[in-house]
Parts: sequence; structure tokens; C-alpha cells
Amino acid sequence: MAQQPVFDQDDEQQVNDGFVDDITDADAREKAHRERGTSRPITVVGNPVLHKECKDVTEFDDKLAQLIDDMFASQRTAEGVGLAANQIGVDLKVFVYDCMDDEGVRHVGAVCNPVLEEVPVERRVLDDSNEGCLSVPGAYAPLARPDYAVVRGQDAQGNPITVRGTGYFARCLQHETDHLYGYLYIDRLSKRDRKDALKQMAEREPRYPVVAND
Repeated sequence: MAQQPVFDQDDEQQVNDGFVDDITDADAREKAHRERGTSRPITVVGNPVLHKECKDVTEFDDKLAQLIDDMFASQRTAEGVGLAANQIGVDLKVFVYDCMDDEGVRHVGAVCNPVLEEVPVERRVLDDSNEGCLSVPGAYAPLARPDYAVVRGQDAQGNPITVRGTGYFARCLQHETDHLYGYLYIDRLSKRDRKDALKQMAEREPRYPVVAND
């Protein structure tokens, strides 16, 4: 997921309330991943890997750990707040995030095989803020999403984890989970808004390396 434009631990443990602690040592954990990783170019809308459901992660090994490191490096290069594996051309259900919530708290982590929980009606408050995507570079559009999200999945070692987000971070969790099931945020827009987003993309040069669609 792309950061909004400004105008004017590897061994993550569940905390007492059942949600992963993705706040403690966020800076150090992100830096360690990024420094071990190699930045890769970002795949963009139209690339087939972005438009189908990814395969489940079944092997929690050194290869997966390296992929996660590369994803953090790629995310930093592209100045994003979230990145799914298929955005660097890898057909696996894993995403990483380095995202602030609306209270300014930084969350850093990785989720394999994520499943988004349905938000109870009494907790469902829609936020129609702008949304962007590293795979639709330079484009932004308002998209209504719940301002609270819970994702269940596994960490890099295969342990079950649950991640909770509010506000902007909730949007990030929903956005990245969507990616792994073959959906871009523009797929949730009206035909008119989708066309406008693609026009924005066509008119702007990406700020980071991308994979051209042949």
C-alpha cells in the first residue's frame, strides 16, 4: 500500500489480549529485515500475478525468511506502508507492513496466509479516505473501508497470530489481504473512479523501479 501524499520483532509474541505485539522495537525489527533484504522492482496493474489468488504458504523456512527480508527492503525503496508478495512477483500469501495508525503508533510485522475477519455490524464505521497502491503508482482515490480490522494468519515460523488495526492501519491490513486474493483497491472503485485512477497512473512516472507489462 502506498503512503498518502502529504500536501501543505521477528519473534513477535501474542500479548495478553490475544493480539500480536507489532509495536515493540518496531524500528529495530524493520531495519534488520531491510538490511538483510534485497530490494526488488514492483509489479503493476495488468501483471497476471496481481489478478489471481496466491498460493498458501506451506514451508516456513529460510527461503520464506529471505522473501520477507526482500519485501521489507522493497517496501522501503518504494516508500510504502505495506507490501504483498505478489507485488514483487511472488505467488505466495504473505504481506509485510510498516504502518502508523491514526494515533501515530508504528506497527511493523509480517503475516502469512491472512484471513480478514468480518467486522461486526455494531463495530462497522466506514472511513472513505483516499487510498493508493504501489502497484498503481501515482494514483489515489477515495474508498470506503471499515476503520477497524482484524487479520488472522501465521508468522514467519508458522505460529498463529492475530493482528488488529484501527484507522489508517486498518485500511492497510485490508488492502494487503485483498492483494493476496487477487484484488487491487481499484477493483473496488466505480468504473468511473477506476478509469480516473488508471489515468493518474499513466500521467505520472513511478518514483521507484517497476516491472513493465509486456
